[in-house]
Amino acid sequence: MAPTIAVAPSPQPKVHRQPPHPEGEEALRKRNEELERELKGSMEREEKMRKELERTWERLRVAEEAEERLCSQLGELEAEAVDQARAYRARILSMMDQLSAAQKLLHAASINLPAST
Repeated sequence: MAPTIAVAPSPQPKVHRQPPHPEGEEALRKRNEELERELKGSMEREEKMRKELERTWERLRVAEEAEERLCSQLGELEAEAVDQARAYRARILSMMDQLSAAQKLLHAASINLPAST
């Protein structure tokens, strides 16, 4: 078995307490009151910022909902515009076919007409 060494605990330094000074107590009391005022002000600012954050959060939520509605409306308008463009194109093609048929009839009729002297 290995030898062990016993170490005696070191003596604690003695702290000499001074009797409180009235001036020191008054300074501590004033400092404590000042710190309490600062804490109260800090808590008021924190509450004000929390309320402002809640208002901002609510505005953000409303803006996001509005964005969703606008996107939905835009999608509906785009679909309507595509439908109108297709209908317009179909109408133009139909009119082009009618014009072509009318031109063929006119051309055929002018060939069959007797020449006038």
